[in-house]
Amino acid sequence: MVAVMRVLIYGGGSVGLGIASCLIKAGAEVDIIAREATVRALQNSGLTRRGIFGDYHAEAQRFGSYCSLEDVHGISYDYILVCVKSFDTSMAARELSGHKRLFGGEAKIILFQNGWGNAELFLSFFERGQVYSARVITGFRRVEKNTVEITVHADSIHIGSLFGGDLACVERLCEFISKGDIPCEVTSDVARDLWAKMLYNCALNPLGAVLDVPYGVLAESEFTRAIMNGIVREVFGVMAAAGYQTHWQKAEDFLEVFYNKLVPDTAEHKSSTLQDILANKKTEIDALNGAVMKLADKHQMEVPYNLVVYNIVKFIEAGRS
Repeated sequence: MVAVMRVLIYGGGSVGLGIASCLIKAGAEVDIIAREATVRALQNSGLTRRGIFGDYHAEAQRFGSYCSLEDVHGISYDYILVCVKSFDTSMAARELSGHKRLFGGEAKIILFQNGWGNAELFLSFFERGQVYSARVITGFRRVEKNTVEITVHADSIHIGSLFGGDLACVERLCEFISKGDIPCEVTSDVARDLWAKMLYNCALNPLGAVLDVPYGVLAESEFTRAIMNGIVREVFGVMAAAGYQTHWQKAEDFLEVFYNKLVPDTAEHKSSTLQDILANKKTEIDALNGAVMKLADKHQMEVPYNLVVYNIVKFIEAGRS
């Protein structure tokens, strides 16, 4: 008899609910930690997913939903998926480390987050072999507290370890997510994948937010292309100085794929940074262009394109506080 797979989704935003819908549909036992209003909606009306992978609804009794880890009793999980915003990473790591009864003997933590540097923060609380990272280039939008829409999808979800962890340990999780409609696979190159996504996000997210336009519009103008080209070239320079690599040797190689494949596949998508600004929420700019700036400072490099878009987004944030 095959053992039931138990998964805790820590963070009930758009990504957390989207991945939860896949796992529930595939037959996993899923619990979701979310804010009170989200938990109330999930308990009253279940979880609904719409969009390009088809419609799916899970009745409330098919999964658990809680406001706090303190509310979870008598359960240990095989996987804990961290789906909070990058600025909450330290808080999440600290809180989860205080509830290790939930981990059983072999539970793995997988970070479904934007940006760079999240996994390192978890190492202050957990062993290196316990922490994994997911690269997601799928657009999720929460249209109601208990309803998520998948708007775009550029590539399979990739799950791997930045620290030499056993990849066989996350194969079953990938199988369940794929069975629940979103393609997902194990990778030995997750660091390169994450930097590829950093390139994509650093170029598109802040500029799309500031100008309030979808990604495709940014690629149509020579003026916004010039800014994005500058951002990408700076990120490549910082990666080289810090000893990181991605799937392309040069910025120009990435830009060719960026304009001919990646942006067209997500042309109608509006950035999560814009969604956060419109919702009066804190953005993840510090884990994106801010992370590039931090590495650049460490290696005494100038990144003026990243600096400008970062400062404009921070100005907008400050004006709302």
